[in-house]
Amino acid sequence: MTYEPEILASLERDAKDIIARYPKPRSALLPMLHLVQSVDGHITQDGIEFCADQLGITAAQVTGVSTFYTQYKREPVGEYHVGVCINTLCAVMGGDQIWNELSEHVGVGHDEATPDGKVSLERIECNAACDFAPVMTVNWEFFDNMTPEKAKGLVDDLRAGREVAPTRGPGGVCSWKEASRVLAGFPDGRAHEGVQAGPESLVGLELAKERGWTAPEPGSDGEVRA
Repeated sequence: MTYEPEILASLERDAKDIIARYPKPRSALLPMLHLVQSVDGHITQDGIEFCADQLGITAAQVTGVSTFYTQYKREPVGEYHVGVCINTLCAVMGGDQIWNELSEHVGVGHDEATPDGKVSLERIECNAACDFAPVMTVNWEFFDNMTPEKAKGLVDDLRAGREVAPTRGPGGVCSWKEASRVLAGFPDGRAHEGVQAGPESLVGLELAKERGWTAPEPGSDGEVRA
């Protein structure tokens, strides 16, 4: 590995913290990959070897996992990684058009970064936010009810260094590396900020309250029993 001594020491301290959360070291691989990505910006061979060494597994095993999950990037991405959902509901609500116009506007395709390193784009199969379709993300923060014009304006603001605010969640967007560190299990203290569930997500709950609907009690008639 070619990490500088100070960086390696910091990684080792954080890795010890992560591994201690699990009964078996190898179970810590997913957050460990986010940890090295928070340092390198993507999954490098140095990061793979570091994870393997810390967890007592082979580099091939680490590579197999890192290439399976799309949140782990094998090539550098932008400081702001922009995802456009193109799954069924978002697609019919305009996600495909957003992707096509945004990709042409920025000049890059799927998992490609702009030459200035500010922005990269990703076609995302599902952002798990269908009630706000079409949805985009910036470093995994939600931007809801998007249009091609709003999408292009958002990316222009990011590239110009202007502050942007997600529709839900914190009042601003962190960098890609900072987001990776949060996913490694080191909170940035911003989980309490902003709206967590918008009105669209709460319609069913409000309807249940209005009509007095409740979940069945354990053992009630109709419950499926083993």
